[in-house]
Parts: sequence; structure tokens; C-alpha cells
Amino acid sequence: MPKRISKRARKAGLPPGTLVHIGEQKVAEVKVTVIDYDENRLVEKQIHKVEECFPFSATPTVSWIHVDGLHQVEVIETLGKHFGVHPLVLEDILNTEQRPKLEDFEDYIFVVLKFFHFLDGQNEIAAEQLAIVFGSNFLISFQERESDVFKTVRDRLKNGQGRLRKHGSDYLAFALVDAVVDHYFVVLEKLEDQIEQVEERLLADARPRILTDIHRLKRETIRLRKSAWPLREVIGNLQRLESKLVTEFTDIYLRDLYDHVIQVIDNLETYREILSAMTDIYLTKLSNRMNAVMKILTIISSIFIPLTFIAGIYGMNFKYMPELEWRWGYFVILSFMILIGVSMLFYFKKKKWFEWEK
Repeated sequence: MPKRISKRARKAGLPPGTLVHIGEQKVAEVKVTVIDYDENRLVEKQIHKVEECFPFSATPTVSWIHVDGLHQVEVIETLGKHFGVHPLVLEDILNTEQRPKLEDFEDYIFVVLKFFHFLDGQNEIAAEQLAIVFGSNFLISFQERESDVFKTVRDRLKNGQGRLRKHGSDYLAFALVDAVVDHYFVVLEKLEDQIEQVEERLLADARPRILTDIHRLKRETIRLRKSAWPLREVIGNLQRLESKLVTEFTDIYLRDLYDHVIQVIDNLETYREILSAMTDIYLTKLSNRMNAVMKILTIISSIFIPLTFIAGIYGMNFKYMPELEWRWGYFVILSFMILIGVSMLFYFKKKKWFEWEK
């Protein structure tokens, strides 16, 4: 948390629209790729200088410009100026803590959202920001690091499969957001597996380590929920948007995508309720274990109270106590005390005080 605050503090006092990267540097160098396509042809090019993207803005084909890495502010600024992107939009792109949202600027539409993935070999979920700016014949996507989340979209473009090559940038934007939502389901499946494993451990033996795992899963669920709820608003607003940039054909698929987001939210709500119930189960089992310990201590105390009373009487050392002078007094009193203890044990057993859930 302090690291995040210090990064935000870099913008303190600066005017709106000042471009400052807020977030971690997740790649060594910014990587820019361009896929220019129509129904009959496709050209993919690796960009070494951002100025190489400029000719694609004048072509009638659809140009997908993808940027991996946000820490080189001059690259984002140069690209945004050429395509007429407002400085406030560029500011939101560079702020990786931005809440998912949608903005319509008539000539282009700006969408920012989060996608999640599990770190390799770890149970921790990593979050990254994806920003999309698309106009009539272009789409620019900004990602914090290079990943395979859009591999299926690239493969469909290269193979000419499906509808991607036949439709415009709005359908490409739908395909990218749809890939992000599909990745939500991948994360949810792994999260569900972890919840089931923790639940089995909890029912078998509720140890303190389990409570730590429950809180970790609950924290991850809250992170996903904080991004999924605004994403529902983004898809809903994009669906209802009266813009020439979103065709009626794409609107049908946006409605289906909206249903998928609702399903993600429903799953997250279910997981949150399960985790809350698991916390209650842990506390209940902990309370039952404490009650069992107190029951054992109560039984032991109940047995020794009368024995302590008898020992206290004959430990007062009065001179005139008949039993002190009797030859068999010690053995009789000791046998009587043993009889009392055994009798109380049988009594507690008959009352089922020894029967409790482990």
C-alpha cells in the first residue's frame, strides 16, 4: 500500500492531462505490433518506431495496434496525438489503478478494464489493466505486459476463421473484451478448486492455517468482484450506446457478452457466501473444541472436589480425631476416596458427558 501511495503522490499538484505512468514497470521495453486486415488480406508487422504506425490510420482496412508496456510515456503520447486521443484518456491509460469504465468521444470510444491470471507456480492472482481505443477503422489496445490472453483472437485473424475479418473495429473490440471475460472463467475455475480444497481441509481438521487461506481466497474474490461489477456497467453502456461506431451486428454479441459478465458476478457472489460460511464453520469448530476442553476440565474438577474436601478435613491435624488413632483408618479413607472417584466417573458416563463430536 505505501508503494501505491508514493506512485500516486507523483501527480500531486500537476494539471489534468499530465502524463505520468502510475504502476509497476512489467516489461523491459515497450513492444508495439500492428495487424492490418480486411476480408481478403492480412499484414502483421513488428513496430520499432512508433511513427511506423501512422500510415495505417489512412488505410480503409482495419488496423489493430497493440502496445505491450506502459512505462514509456513518450510512446503513448506520440501515438495518442496522431490518432487524436484526448490527453485525459491518455492519462487514464497510464494510470494502471483506473476503475473499469467507458467513454464515448464520437470519433472514438475508450474502454478500460481489468483482466486476471494466476502467476506461474503460485496461488496468487495477478491483475493487469487493458485499455482499448477504437474508431471507424482502427483499434489501439494498451496492455501492461505481453501475454497470451489474445492469442486466440490473433489466430482467428491469421486463419481467417469466423467473423473477425468480415467486420470492423467494433467487432474486434468485442472479441478482445470477450477474451478477457473468458479468462475470468479460467480464473474462477482455479479459484473454485482452491475453495473446495480448503473446505475439505476445514471439515477434516480446522487448524489456524486454514483461516489464513480462507482470508486469502476471500481477498482474491473481493478483487475480482471490484472489477467485474464495473465491467457489467461497461458492457451494458456499450450495448446501449447510440454511436455510429457500434453496429447493430455487434450489438447482438454484446448482449451475449453482458450475460457472461452477469454469470461471472453470480459465481463470485456464490464464492463469497461459501467463504463466509467457511469462516463461520471454522469459528464453530474452534468453539466446539474449546467446549470439549472445558468439559474435560469440568469433569476432572468435579471428581476432585469431594476428594479435596475429604483430604482437607483429615489434614487439619486436630488431636482428638478418632480415625487418626485407628490402625486401618488410612486404608479405609483412601478406599472411600477411590470409590467416590470411580462412582462419579460411572455417573458422568451414564449421563453421556463423555460423548461429544471430535
